[in-house]
Amino acid sequence: MSIPKHLENPNEITRESLVQILEIMHRLAAPEAMPELLREIIEVGKVAIVAEAGVLWLFDRSAEQLTMVAPPIDPPPKLTLEQGWAGKCATERAISNVSECREDELFRQYPIQLMGFETRSLLNVPIVGQDDSLLGVMQWLGEHPQQFDEHDEWVGPALAAQAAVAIQHSYMTDELLANAILEQEVAVAREIQMSTLPREMPNVPGYDVHGLFLPTDHTGGDLYDLVVLDGRLFMLLGDATGHGFGPALSATQMQAMLRVSFRLGADLDTAYMQVNNQLEEDLPDDRFITAFMGFLDFQAHAVEYHSGGQGPILHFRAADEECDWYSPTRFPMGVMAMDETMSAQHLALAPGDILALISDGIYEYATADGQEFGEEGVKQVFLKHHRGSMASLSETLVSAARAFAGDVPQADDVTMVLVRRLPE
Repeated sequence: MSIPKHLENPNEITRESLVQILEIMHRLAAPEAMPELLREIIEVGKVAIVAEAGVLWLFDRSAEQLTMVAPPIDPPPKLTLEQGWAGKCATERAISNVSECREDELFRQYPIQLMGFETRSLLNVPIVGQDDSLLGVMQWLGEHPQQFDEHDEWVGPALAAQAAVAIQHSYMTDELLANAILEQEVAVAREIQMSTLPREMPNVPGYDVHGLFLPTDHTGGDLYDLVVLDGRLFMLLGDATGHGFGPALSATQMQAMLRVSFRLGADLDTAYMQVNNQLEEDLPDDRFITAFMGFLDFQAHAVEYHSGGQGPILHFRAADEECDWYSPTRFPMGVMAMDETMSAQHLALAPGDILALISDGIYEYATADGQEFGEEGVKQVFLKHHRGSMASLSETLVSAARAFAGDVPQADDVTMVLVRRLPE
C-alpha cells in the first residue's frame, strides 16, 4: 500500500490544498452552471484529500431527499435522510469516517458503487449554509482501509464550505431570475448579503466589540467580519468599488476566500497575498477592494494587520485621549499581483484603547456645499463618548455625521468595526 502524499509531508499538502482551492474560489461569482462547478470542486478535493473518488449530494428541501450531482449519473441516484451514510451525515450534520466499508452494516445496506475500484474507506462531510441550513453532503471514497485521517477531516469542512458558497450563489441567482419585479430581486440580494455578516458579536474576554453595516442601496459593496479563530479575534472590513449587487458579490467572495485560507492553516501574510492575487485575476481591470484584515491576540493585547487601501485606521489612546491615524499598508486588493508575502504591521492596545475601522462613508459624509465630516468630526465623537459601549459609540458616530450633513442623504455605505480594550 502506497503512503498518501500528505502523510509523507504534512506541510506540503496544506500549501497545495490552499493554492488549489483558492484557484477555484474566484469562479464562484461567475455565471457558470452549478453542477459543473461542483463537479470541479470534487476534482480539486480528490487531490487535496488524496481520494480515489468524490460524491456530492444536494439536499432538496421540498422532497426531503438527497440527489447525487457528482459524478453525473443519468438518472441521478436519490436517498432519503434515513438512507445510507449520506443520509446519516445530513441528519446529524457531523463528519463521519468509515475506516473499513466491508465491515460496516450501513454501507453494505446502501453501498456506493463507482466503476474502477472497490470502496474500502469513506469520509462523509455535511455541507451547511451560512444560516445553518442543510445544503448537501460530500463523500470521499478510498480504495484502502483507514485511508482518511485527521488531516482529511480538517480539509473536508473547508471544501464543504467552498461548495456551500457555490450552492448559495446559485440559489441566489435562481431566486433573482425568478422574480420579475426589481424590488423582489434586490430584497433577495440584501437578505443573502446580510446573512454573511456576524449574527451576534463574538465574546472576547476583556474587550467590547461591535460591528455596523448601513448600505446606501438594498445591497452595498462594504462588508465586515468579526470571529474568534484559534484563540484570536479575526477582524475584517472591506469596501468593493461601486454599489449594488456586483460589488456585494465581490466583497463576499473575498470573505469566503479568507475563511477557507485560515481554515487550511494559512497565516495572515500568506492569506493576504493569495487572496489578493486571486482577486487580481478575477476582478475586471476597473474594479478592486479596499480591505483591512487583522488578528487581535486578546491575551497579549496585540494586533497584527494588513490594510490594502483601507484607511485611515484609528487607534484611540485612552491614557492621553489622543488619536493615532494610520495609512494603508499597501495598494487595494486586486489591483496588482504580489510576488512574495509582506510582513504584517503591529500595534498594542492599552487599557481603554479603541481600534476603529471606519469606512469612508463616515469620513466623507458631506454637507450640501461639500464640507466633509472628516477625521476631526470622528475625533470629537471619540473624545466625548469613548467611555461608553461600542454599540452606543457607533450609533452616536452615525448620528453625528448625519447631523453634520443636515438634509443631505447618505451617499456611501457606512461600515465600521470598533474594538475596545476594557479598562483594568
